[in-house]
Amino acid sequence: MSPAQSQSCEPLRAAPEMTTGRPPELLRLPGGLSLHRRRSTHAPALNRAVRANLEHLRPWMEWAAEAPSRARTAELTRAGTAAWEAGTDFMYLAELDAAPGRVVAALGLHGRIGPGALEIGYWVAARHVGRGIATTAAGALTEAALALPGIARVEIRCDRANTASAAVPRKLGYRLDRIAEASVRAPAETGRQLVWIKER
Repeated sequence: MSPAQSQSCEPLRAAPEMTTGRPPELLRLPGGLSLHRRRSTHAPALNRAVRANLEHLRPWMEWAAEAPSRARTAELTRAGTAAWEAGTDFMYLAELDAAPGRVVAALGLHGRIGPGALEIGYWVAARHVGRGIATTAAGALTEAALALPGIARVEIRCDRANTASAAVPRKLGYRLDRIAEASVRAPAETGRQLVWIKER
């Protein structure tokens, strides 16, 4: 779980278009995993997944402090759809082909780190941790991001104490660029953020 954390429950701020292109809306990956562009129709399944994983997510996710209502998840899902259309953020949900309709992870490409770059955030449901889902999905999104016009850099950020999250960029060949000071917003965070970078 990176602190970018694929904001499935965090509001998206208005921002300028990051790229004139758009990533694929569907990515079929090895191991029977699929990434789907997050749409309003996914809100009920996403809400169920978040509520079922609150204890798992709470140490690293500020927005997991309390269970979101169905209305709140629907609102944020609509905001994510608008952000995709605006070219500022691209939100995905991961499903296993063997269990369609069940959210096993949420990921996003976020345009909040400045021109020419996107940040990947992700979380994986507790029962699916350790199966390589985050690494496989983040690898696919890294390739998709760097294929977009105007995007030359992808970042993954996570708290230094979040060793599971840090393993993902390391496995994908990202370079640890720096350790930055960050506000502590979730119970397990130290305020020391690892900033991993991969460039085109």
